[in-house]
Amino acid sequence: MNLYIQQKIFTWGDKFSIYDEAGNEKYFVEGEVLTLGKKLHLYDLQGQELAYIEQQLFTFRPRYLIYLGEEEFAEVVKEFTFFHPEYTVSGPGMNSNWTVHGDFFDHDYDVTDGKNTIASVSKEWFTFGDAYEIHIADNADEVAALAVVLVIDACIDAQRN
Repeated sequence: MNLYIQQKIFTWGDKFSIYDEAGNEKYFVEGEVLTLGKKLHLYDLQGQELAYIEQQLFTFRPRYLIYLGEEEFAEVVKEFTFFHPEYTVSGPGMNSNWTVHGDFFDHDYDVTDGKNTIASVSKEWFTFGDAYEIHIADNADEVAALAVVLVIDACIDAQRN
């Protein structure tokens, strides 16, 4: 399944719309304004919160917690590497750990569980605001994969600023 994330510009805080392959809006994301650390909420079109992402402060490496519903699903941590950034995703809600690797500068990366690709992300160029195409494996948890992609976007954004 392919999804498309389009960042809304000229807004306070982070706001994204997520579309399906037919161009229909499927989810939306809103970030909290004037908070310490990044906080993002992923909603369905009825306004039900599906995921909450919270940046952990005062840590040596960038670290985010992902909640699906009321339960902590995973922690995303940027690993210390010399050449290419890499992220690990692990937590109580997961069957296996995931890794995120690729070319983050060009927003072209994969989320894998060691054997299988969970999601592949590529940036759409020449768009007004940031836009990404995400291919999510058929057997993958769509909301969890989206939450991880949102965390990586937040890390890349923080690194740029």
